[in-house]
Amino acid sequence: MPALDLPGDLVTTEWLAAHLEHPGLVVVDASVLGVDTPAGFRWLSGLDDYLIQGHVPGAVFADLLEEFSDPDGPYSFTRPDAARLERVTRELGIDDEVAVVVYDTSLGQWAARLWWLLASAGIDRVALLDGGLTRWRTEGRSLEPGFEAPRAAGHLTLAPRPEFWADGQEVRRIVAGEADAALVCALPASDFRGETGGRARRGHIPGSVSVPVSSVIDRESRTHLRDAELAARLAPATAAGAKRVVVYCGGGIAAAGTGFALRRAGHTDVAVYDGSLDEWAADPDAPLITLV
Repeated sequence: MPALDLPGDLVTTEWLAAHLEHPGLVVVDASVLGVDTPAGFRWLSGLDDYLIQGHVPGAVFADLLEEFSDPDGPYSFTRPDAARLERVTRELGIDDEVAVVVYDTSLGQWAARLWWLLASAGIDRVALLDGGLTRWRTEGRSLEPGFEAPRAAGHLTLAPRPEFWADGQEVRRIVAGEADAALVCALPASDFRGETGGRARRGHIPGSVSVPVSSVIDRESRTHLRDAELAARLAPATAAGAKRVVVYCGGGIAAAGTGFALRRAGHTDVAVYDGSLDEWAADPDAPLITLV
């Protein structure tokens, strides 16, 4: 199979349209939907929309709720172990011979979560579709309904990069001043202040700054900010000059979006706190700050 080189961690809709027929490309829809139900807010798989509303031609579907999370984990989006990640990744047709482009129907945070899982496992040829399915649709590009069967995957080499992840113990050391790193909250600013939030305990981790994932995306086009505009949005995270940046949110999803933006801006030591506030706020002894 001929190799396909990605132009970077982001690809444009024009680039993807020009390479859709390449045999060395796997396109992945990683959409998850948030819905209000009589029982309260919940996350739903984007599979029905993928099947009925349509997807990028040839795209396979990745289930981040069930397959790309640990079903036995303590929180909704606990990252899977290496064996599970290898299995579900290969089930999408991803192996050492292909390049991968991921998108979603939201602000790109779900695609970024899958990018983070794959990149942290040592898979280098993976990129996000800039603007996601929203931009693809807005430009009037073709969509296909129905199920797309993945290609048969060959050998997949994983080389875990643990530095992509932070745990509660590391965050506690940062809060205590025992580790030099910046803490960044990727949730909406109202959650950071403690005005809103879906947990019994609201607020932000002491010492952290607010860089919502929505602030690094153009809300109209859903494309990623660049250059000086991106640097300005990321300034709170980088002002202290810490080499390492640990990003958190509710469950490690929005954090992947802001973390992806930080890496695009040249910050090489960026980690996602996987348990995020789902873990931190569940501990009554873990401090939270509110600004209300």
